[in-house]
Amino acid sequence: MKNLTKHRLLFFLKPGFIVLLLMWSMGVNLMAQDDTIHTEVVKTKKVVKNTFSGVWIMDNQSVMVPIKGTFEMDIQHRFGVVNNGFHDLWGIYAPSNIRLGFNYAPVSKLYVGFGLTKEHMRWDANLKYAILQQTKGGGMPISLTYFGNTVIDGRDKKFFGRASDRLSFFHQLIIARKITEKLSIQVSPSLSYFNSVEGYLDENGDAHKKMKNAHFAISAMGRYKLTPVTAFILGVDQPLTQHPTNNPYPNVSFGLEFTTSSHTFQIFGGNYSSILPQVNNVFNQNNYQNGQFLIGFNITRLWNF
Repeated sequence: MKNLTKHRLLFFLKPGFIVLLLMWSMGVNLMAQDDTIHTEVVKTKKVVKNTFSGVWIMDNQSVMVPIKGTFEMDIQHRFGVVNNGFHDLWGIYAPSNIRLGFNYAPVSKLYVGFGLTKEHMRWDANLKYAILQQTKGGGMPISLTYFGNTVIDGRDKKFFGRASDRLSFFHQLIIARKITEKLSIQVSPSLSYFNSVEGYLDENGDAHKKMKNAHFAISAMGRYKLTPVTAFILGVDQPLTQHPTNNPYPNVSFGLEFTTSSHTFQIFGGNYSSILPQVNNVFNQNNYQNGQFLIGFNITRLWNF
C-alpha cells in the first residue's frame, strides 16, 4: 500500500505533469485576463455626447438626434436683407419668413416631425435617423445621420398643372465629429428634388426648363464653445449642380448660440431667406458678394416624456 502511494506521488511530481499543470493554470489565468480586457474595452466605448447643442445649426440640420421620448417645438424667423438700410431698419421691418415646427422621438435614434412655413404656406414632413454614433476610446470616429423631408407647396392650384407638381424632396447625409470638448464640425452632402420646375419657350416655340429637377449641394458647419452655454457657429453652403439659368448663390452664415438644458437660441447672419433646405439650396438669389445678408434666429424648446 505504501509503495502504491509513493508511486502515485512520483507520478504527480514528474516534469511532464508539472508542465501540463502550469500550462493549464496559465490558460485559465489568460482567459480571465482576456475577459477583463474585453470588459474594459466595452466600458470605454461610450457614445460621444453633445457633438452639437441642438438639432439646428442656423439654416441646416445638425447631426444630433434627441433621446427617445423627446418632444421639440421650433420657431424659426428670417428678416429681410440689410441692403435698404434704415428705410426698413436693415431688413427687420421688411417682409419676413417664419416656420413653426414640431418633432418627436418615438424610439431611440429616430426623430419625426412636421412644420409649416409662411413662404408659399409650405407644409413639410421630415425624418431623421442616427445611423452611426461617434464613440470614445477609439471605436467609431464619426457620427452619421440621415435627414430627409417631403414638402407640399400650399399656393393656389392655378400655379400647378397636377397635384404632384406641388411636391419637393430633400435627402441629406450628415457626417460629424466632435474634435475637442469645444470644437465640433460636420460636412453634409445633399440632394434636392422638385417634381415641377419653371420653364420657358424659345424663339422656335420649343419648351425648355430654366432649372433641373435635381440639385446637388454640400454644406460645412462648425461650432466652437466660448463658454459652457455660449458658442460661435459658422457655416458654408455650396451648390454643385449647374442649371441652364438662375443658378443659386452660395450661403455664408455665422452667429452665436445660447443653450440651457431645454432651450437653444441662435441668432445669426446669412444669405438664405427661405427656411426649408431644398428651397434655399435651389432658389437662393442673395449674393454675399453684394452684401445681401439678412438676420435670422432659431428658438428650440425641448420636453422629455
